[in-house]
Amino acid sequence: MPKERKVVPIVISAAIFILMEVAAIHMLRRNDTLQDIWFARGAHRFMAAVWGGSESIKHYFSLNKENEALALENYNLRCELLRLEGERHEARIDSISKSITYLKDIRGYSYLPAEVVKYSRNKQHNYLIINKGSEDGVVENSGIITGQGVVGIVDVVGKHHSYALSVLNSDISVSARLGENGAAGSLMWTGSGSSRGVVRDIPLHFNYEEGDTVYTSGFSAIFPPDIPLGTAGKSRVVNGSSNEVKVELFQDFTALRYVTVVNNLSRNEINALGQ
Repeated sequence: MPKERKVVPIVISAAIFILMEVAAIHMLRRNDTLQDIWFARGAHRFMAAVWGGSESIKHYFSLNKENEALALENYNLRCELLRLEGERHEARIDSISKSITYLKDIRGYSYLPAEVVKYSRNKQHNYLIINKGSEDGVVENSGIITGQGVVGIVDVVGKHHSYALSVLNSDISVSARLGENGAAGSLMWTGSGSSRGVVRDIPLHFNYEEGDTVYTSGFSAIFPPDIPLGTAGKSRVVNGSSNEVKVELFQDFTALRYVTVVNNLSRNEINALGQ
């Protein structure tokens, strides 16, 4: 009996040892699986990072090609824009000429389209410079007009450019008429604003309506008659002898660019006879 008592604990201990070994092996296998999973996940992250980096590098280098293509496209668009701008400029010049075809029916005047390259409108003695000169047929005292009215008078002529006094200049006046058959006077700038003028020396007995159109009279050797200049406004008596009528000018001097030079071909003869 004592020997059997000794054998039983040994068997039990061996059984416990075996069970513990089996459990350890099982746990080791399970841990290997988890380690495999963790390793696989880490490898996937690494591969994703490497793949993403390579794609970024490819995209970076592809951007250079895309930028070059965009630059070329922008260049072509700029060239096309310049071409269209040139065509629009020529069309605008043609339209300006056609807009005053009613003047071409009056004999004795020549007309030359031009472009304003510089002008002022915030001084008391405003001016403009056009891109046409003596080699284009411009002469001193030629008139400058648009489809909206009178702009100025040429003062100095160069070979390819001309300097003109603007209507917005206190030193010049334009012979004007109130209405189609009204009295004539001198249209001058008021000295303030770019659309305010007055017609002076209108006889007191002459009646007109506010809103009547003011035209060039044709009594000067510079401008043809019947060019619309603006609309008549209120009047006031000056020195008890004549009326001074306010005029709202049609010409927009804030966006002046295309003009027409008009030359009276009989100016010298008319001036000679008037001396």
